[in-house]
Amino acid sequence: MKYKKCVLLKDGRTCILRNGMEQDGKALLDVFTLTHKQTDYLLSYPEEHSMTAEQEAQFLKERTECDDEIELLAEIDGIVVGSAGIGCVGRKEKIRHRARFGISIDRAYWGLGIGRAMTLACIACAKEAGYAQLELEAVAENAAALALYRSVGFVEYGRNPRGFRSRLTGWQELVLMRLEL
Repeated sequence: MKYKKCVLLKDGRTCILRNGMEQDGKALLDVFTLTHKQTDYLLSYPEEHSMTAEQEAQFLKERTECDDEIELLAEIDGIVVGSAGIGCVGRKEKIRHRARFGISIDRAYWGLGIGRAMTLACIACAKEAGYAQLELEAVAENAAALALYRSVGFVEYGRNPRGFRSRLTGWQELVLMRLEL
């Protein structure tokens, strides 16, 4: 699946949303490590990520060649500042209509509209891929993310009160959300 779009940010800069390509392996690894250090709302801690830059490159190559999964990068002035993607929940007949969504953005670029643009891009890609439902989980304390997801049509369908076990705050409640496409 291919995707590329230029987005005007709230501060007047241009952000390019595009497929992560094989040559972006190190940039993806760097932004992953950075974003996972900056917030306690993501799935893992930076040191838990076991992929090398070469493995990230292979991951991006596979995603670029895939018809129903994608990994997008947000790039400003040649610097990768975030990533977002969709992936199939499973290939079995009963669940292949469902895709999962994930996103992370460098904190220095929060509040500029990148999260909304990347979320909308992933929704468009999920529709193009033929999914009927897009799903995500977000930490209940992450009010800004929840507001964004609700504003583009995601609805809450449940909560997991012990979804994450944070090193910093203990149990974190996860909000389970879905969007019918």
